[in-house]
Parts: sequence; structure tokens; C-alpha cells
Amino acid sequence: MRTVLYVANNDVTLLETGLAFFPALLAAIDAAKYDILFETYIFSEDNTAAAVEAALIAAARRGVEVRVVVDWFGTGRRIAARLGQAFAEAGIHYRVFNPWFRRGVTRTHRKIAVIDRQVAFVGGINVNDDWLCDYEPHEPLPAPRWDFAVQVRGPLVAEIHREAQAQWSRVGHMNLIRRIELYREMRKQTLPEGERPMKAGFVVRDNLRNRRMIQRTYLQALGHARKSVLVATPYFAPGRKLRTALAQAARRGVDVRLMIGVGEFRLQDAVAHSFYPRLLAAGVKIYEYRKTQLHGKVAVVDDDWTTVGSSNCDGLSLFINQEANVVVKDAEFAATVRGRIEAGLLDAIQVERQQLADLGWMRRASYEMAYLLYKLAMRVFAIGYA
Repeated sequence: MRTVLYVANNDVTLLETGLAFFPALLAAIDAAKYDILFETYIFSEDNTAAAVEAALIAAARRGVEVRVVVDWFGTGRRIAARLGQAFAEAGIHYRVFNPWFRRGVTRTHRKIAVIDRQVAFVGGINVNDDWLCDYEPHEPLPAPRWDFAVQVRGPLVAEIHREAQAQWSRVGHMNLIRRIELYREMRKQTLPEGERPMKAGFVVRDNLRNRRMIQRTYLQALGHARKSVLVATPYFAPGRKLRTALAQAARRGVDVRLMIGVGEFRLQDAVAHSFYPRLLAAGVKIYEYRKTQLHGKVAVVDDDWTTVGSSNCDGLSLFINQEANVVVKDAEFAATVRGRIEAGLLDAIQVERQQLADLGWMRRASYEMAYLLYKLAMRVFAIGYA
């Protein structure tokens, strides 16, 4: 069983919302001298996206090699085409992931930027305005979208760069032989495990050798939890193994708190609600975040294990889409992330078991039906979901 390969002596900085993320990203792009690898799910059309687009174009025009990958579905056909034209005129190398679903239903949901192989950004933040809904771009949010990313400096950047470059190659027109060669090359490369903090690892989910890597990382952390588990996720619809791991941790006395974003998609909310009775019965504390759009995907286990990335706790992220998370083993960083999640809990509403008892049978039946439909869809499109 593959485990996370940690490398020491990294500087990992938490970036909360676009207010912290975009100034850091733009400063790194503006300082770039050699090359930029940039990958995102959504590249919107708003003032924030325009600033990122302009910075990438300016970098290319001063001689930096810039390569950009966007997801066709997340960004949208029209915007993806417009970006292609604008980037081509500036000399930016540009590729679109899986247009027209030619490679099946999988999407690249990753948000990665690597600049000069010196600094990398990984997280859940798309290229869009914090104040605008990401699935209805002109719809304002009641408060800035709550999301997270990390800025990484140190040896781990080389691993992030390697994976971003491999993705660039995969998205291009590669024949079967070259894809097999790339797969073999990636298997040969490993990271040295460092001896001093800050230790961090880079985990991805794809449909080759890393099909279950992010879920496995969660399961290992939950299995070793002794004191506390804090998870914040926009959507909650994982497979049985992850739900069981949360319940088992709570049963052995671990303080398990799960914060879920609600109010965006009724079907998604109904699926999450179908899991509430068993989780609450096991002792898991569930909170619903309604202040604004919760888009962060973060978790803290005990005093020193943290993950920040693009992967939701649902079937799409864990079994279908391509995702990328950074995992950090460091007490100070864990305390920082814990503080931000606990601050978010103050804006959330705790779900009580009595609330479920007061629900009518029709509502409870609708939740179970939503889960069965979701499970059927996942069984069709994703191997491993249960």
C-alpha cells in the first residue's frame, strides 16, 4: 500500500480566501523569470480572473515560458475558447482538459501553480471573484467565498512541478506508448524523507497509479487519530470506508467534528443528510455552514496532521476527478488551520439528533432515495464507490 512520502524543510503558508491567495499568486507570477505551470478547474470572466490573465500574458511577453491547463467543463466552452485565442497571441502554451468529454466523465479539479520551480500554490481556490458564485458567475454571495490554499517553498516544490509537468504532457496528444513510458518514469521517482520539520507531502488522485491515494491518506490519518478530527468540506458524499472511519474514530473517544457546506444543491444536501443518523449515533458532531459558499477542503487530525487541497469528501473527488492536496505534518501549521476551522464553526449550525427525529417520514425517505440515486450514478461512473 502506497503511503504519503514526506519531505522536510519546507515553508508552507496557509492562504485563506482570495484576499490572501491572489496577491501572493500575482506577486509570484510578476516575479517569474523562467517558467510557469498553471492549472485550474475554473478560469472565470471577472476582475480577479482578468488580473491573473493579464499577469500570465505579461510574463509570457517578457520571455517566461508559460503553460496553462484549464478544465473544459469547469471553465466553460466559450471562455476556454476565448482564453485560447488571447493566450496564443501572447505566446502562452495552452491546453484544455477533456473537451466534449472525449476521455469520459473525469475532470481536472486541481488548482496548481508552480513558478520558476521555486514556489508552488495548491488548494481549492479557482480563478474567480470571492464575492461571486462559481456556478452562477453573476450571482453575488452574501459574504466572500470561504476557501483555502497553501503557498509552498522548499523541496516539495520539485514534486509538485513534476506532477504539473506530467499533467501537461497527459493533456496533450500522447500516443499509448508515450503514456506507458510516462507512467513508468513517474513510478521510478521518489522523494527523500527529511529529518526536520516542516514535513509535507503532495498527494494526487488520477486514474492511473493514484486512483485511491487521497482517500487512503484520509483513512490512514483517521485510523491513527487519538484526540480530535476536524473536517471542513463543501460536499459530503464519500464511500462507505471513509464514513466508517469517521464513525469508528468517534466511537473510540476521538472528538470528531464535521462541517459541511449546504444550500447550494438540493440533491447534494439530501445525500449528505442521508448519512446524518448513523454518524450522529456514532458520536460524530455535524455542523452545517450557511454563511456563504463553503469551498475549502481542509482537515486537521490530532496536533500535527493537516491537509489542504482541491478534493471534496464526495464520490466525484475521491473516485472520478483529478485532484491535488498537500499534507503537512507540523504542529504549528496544524494549530493555524485548526483555528480557522474553529472560527468557521462559530458561523455554522450544529445538527442535533432531535432534529432528525422530528423529520417526517417523507423527508427521511427522500434523503434515502437521493443517496440511492447518487450511489447508482457513482457505481456506473466510478469503480470503488460503495
